[in-house]
Amino acid sequence: MISRIDLRGDTLPEGGALRDLLPRAEFDVEAALEKVRPICEDVHHRGTAALIEYAQKFDGVELSQVRVPAEAIEAALEQLDPAVRAALEESIRRARIVHRNQRRTEHTTQVVPGGTVTEKWVPVERVGLYAPGGRSVYPSSVVMNVVPAQEAGVESIALASPPQREFDGLPHPTILAACALLGVDEVYAVGGAQAVAMFAYGTTGPDGCPPANMVTGPGNIWVAAAKRYFTGKIGIDTEAGPTEIAVLADSTADPVHVAADLISQAEHDPLAAAVLVTDSVALADAVEKELEPQVAATKHIEDRIKPALAGRQSAIVLVDSLEDGLKVVDAYGAEHLEIQTADAAAWAARVRNAGAIFVGPWSPVSLGDYCAGSNHVLPTGGCACHSSGLSVQSFLRGIHIVDYTRDALAEVAHHVVTLAEAEDLPAHGAALKARFGWKVPQQ
Repeated sequence: MISRIDLRGDTLPEGGALRDLLPRAEFDVEAALEKVRPICEDVHHRGTAALIEYAQKFDGVELSQVRVPAEAIEAALEQLDPAVRAALEESIRRARIVHRNQRRTEHTTQVVPGGTVTEKWVPVERVGLYAPGGRSVYPSSVVMNVVPAQEAGVESIALASPPQREFDGLPHPTILAACALLGVDEVYAVGGAQAVAMFAYGTTGPDGCPPANMVTGPGNIWVAAAKRYFTGKIGIDTEAGPTEIAVLADSTADPVHVAADLISQAEHDPLAAAVLVTDSVALADAVEKELEPQVAATKHIEDRIKPALAGRQSAIVLVDSLEDGLKVVDAYGAEHLEIQTADAAAWAARVRNAGAIFVGPWSPVSLGDYCAGSNHVLPTGGCACHSSGLSVQSFLRGIHIVDYTRDALAEVAHHVVTLAEAEDLPAHGAALKARFGWKVPQQ
């Protein structure tokens, strides 16, 4: 059901050579880019008419408008299962606690007497958030996108989610109910690359969507490709690929827990990655044995879980020691990394590359997906070595405010002129000389 990679016995290679030995899903965003380009430009030129046409083509629904009526959002909340409502409200409450503490404050540094640099943090004005609606419905992703944007102070928030045939062309009602709980009333029944294009270019008309400064949220390869297409025109969070879990475990780990956690991510998608890194052959054997009955007892077996576990992106990786295991998980840079070892907190503290780290047997990835308070929009495909998950900071821009007096400028003017001339940019120096009668003070 799942393959093994044996890295025991030899010195582990470094950097890219080690990464090349590890499992990873094929996710060719560049190839998808050429297919989404005409869709994006069609939305640019035809606006809402193109969105309605693509809803028919890709989602099998006939729409007369793409903006979701306010009464539909309200009705979704009224009809929501009370238990689901309570769970969403708790998820929102915990996410707010964590993300509120991420707010940055303005700070002024006095560089010299009379010379200060202030860094202020300004939220983007408008964001477009994407909530997937393909194989599964993700109201949790609504929470994870909306809460940090709101806590950052974003004034205008819109959300798009694919139209659903079984709900008369509206997004899934649980998505709409989550929007209602969060106070988001601008929602569009638009999916895929065309949703990103709608936010990037904006559309006009009675249910038109003003352009956004930034688009965030997970999606399929077409959403990722559209984000790449618009990079530079709008801000994006990340090009999210298939979900990943890596577990660093030793002989103290419970194979029942480890197997269950691997399966929990495999149920997302046939390209989902489930990786166990361990120095214990006994644990590897026990986990492999435990996968069989647990997979048989769940849903989505043939279309998601089995192909995900059997795919090239999933494996049990055997190493000589936890030190080697740490090198492997750092090279892998998992979206979700569980540490199920003795003294798990100490090992977790040494990890450098992961989207989020889950410490010990009582902090499973599923907790982070919903109710830990952390954010589940995380870097995939090894991007954790250079990128972070979604947070309040994602929606903030740092702006430096430079304020120098005449005396403070005079003190450093000769250095500025010297550096300008060293770079053969004499007009830069002249901008200082003009302020001092063309004779720069010497200190």
